Amino acid sequence: MLASISPVGEAARGQRWPVTVSAYLVASAIGGALLGAVAGTLGWGLFALLGRPPVAVVVAVLAALAALAVALDRGLVRWHAPAWQRQVDETWLTSYRGWVYGAGFGFQLGAGVLTRIPTAAVYLVVVAALATGSVTAGAAIGVTFGTVRAVPILLAGRHRDPARLNAFHQRMDAAAPTADRVTSAVVALAAAALVTTAVAG
Repeated sequence: MLASISPVGEAARGQRWPVTVSAYLVASAIGGALLGAVAGTLGWGLFALLGRPPVAVVVAVLAALAALAVALDRGLVRWHAPAWQRQVDETWLTSYRGWVYGAGFGFQLGAGVLTRIPTAAVYLVVVAALATGSVTAGAAIGVTFGTVRAVPILLAGRHRDPARLNAFHQRMDAAAPTADRVTSAVVALAAAALVTTAVAG
């Protein structure tokens, strides 16, 4: 997305970058909210049928799954989380107005599971929303996910020269492994916090 939606690219297509990006950000939050709301609804139905487990049990399960997510992403286990390689359709860039493809791309990426899943942490978001057993709490988790996933597109906003934009994308590509490690570290910290909560509970 950073490569496709930039001030340089939008100007070349006769579109306005602020409009496209605004649509992208809003739609990504909506996509995340829908993901979380659906998961929260499923959790509510599951708990209604089987009964709600103790909070400590839920927290312990989430901690174990967070640790598993880190192990999967860092290649510590041979099994890989299921994922597909679907990407957003870049032909939209030349077929629709900026706000249309901005919203379309943002919604798909914010929903997390509609395009390529780069990290097991995406599944952890779904499970966390499900574990709330609440539509509103699940949606809140999803909104946070969708928003955080969309915000990096703003980094391209100050690069309006093609050469500077290309250099920026090269730096972003080089930083990808670091971003993966940071994601794993955040998930690991979340797992530790969950374990601490379960023990304290």
